[in-house]
Amino acid sequence: MTPVAARVRALAGFYRKAVAVSASKVLQYRVTNYLLMAIIATESVIYLMLWQAVAAAGGGSVGAWTHREIAAYFVVLALVRSMTLTFSPYEFEGRIRSGTFAAALLRPMHPIHADIAEKGGEKLVTIVLWLPVTAALALVFRPELTVTAVKLAVFVLAIWGAFVLRTLYLWLLGMTTFWTTRASAAFDLFLVLELLLSGRLVPVSLLPPWLADIADLLPFRWVFGFPVESLVADPPARELLAGLGMQALWVAAGTGAVALMWRSAVRRHTAVGT
Repeated sequence: MTPVAARVRALAGFYRKAVAVSASKVLQYRVTNYLLMAIIATESVIYLMLWQAVAAAGGGSVGAWTHREIAAYFVVLALVRSMTLTFSPYEFEGRIRSGTFAAALLRPMHPIHADIAEKGGEKLVTIVLWLPVTAALALVFRPELTVTAVKLAVFVLAIWGAFVLRTLYLWLLGMTTFWTTRASAAFDLFLVLELLLSGRLVPVSLLPPWLADIADLLPFRWVFGFPVESLVADPPARELLAGLGMQALWVAAGTGAVALMWRSAVRRHTAVGT
């Protein structure tokens, strides 16, 4: 077995075991996870009711979206939002300041793998736990949604691509903590841009054309807007493939950026444990 093959096999074994452990932990704290889901669902419901009010004032639609399509958009967004929760720069900062990150540096693999495996295991359970939440939201808001096998397959790929992509760019933000003791200011600015340009606050198609063009060039839309639209809207197959391609492109760029920044960041690491 070549060194590369041995490394891949070892990494696959690590992911298999770490994901299983993480999933079992989540199952032990179902109530806590449902409380978190309620908070996430509340955010989407607020946006949903806001845009439904705008649609009602506009005669039942806003842009190309009817009020029931808007309901479908934000119900699906609640699941996507939950799937993209990962370690924030605040948590990254805390791990460095407390000294717990030092232990991760002793492992024979990049620490990001542990984060992806831990949160990935949580997402496997999250999808199942969201089913009754989604059913409840559907009963209340009666969304209009037509699901096909192709759209469902793209959606599944897209939510996992979104999870990996958001993990990468939050890691990039988190690593700024190696140069400053406070990454919160940069993270706050990032959250504003993400909220405005990702499709979380408003579907990208409702943005002014010039702003929508900017959103297409940034990674935020491919984390939130694209996964939702792949299931809720009826884009042609070429647009679905293009969206998955953009996700893959940004994942590749994020992977390279994390690897490059890590080499410099880890040399600056200092921490005092408690």
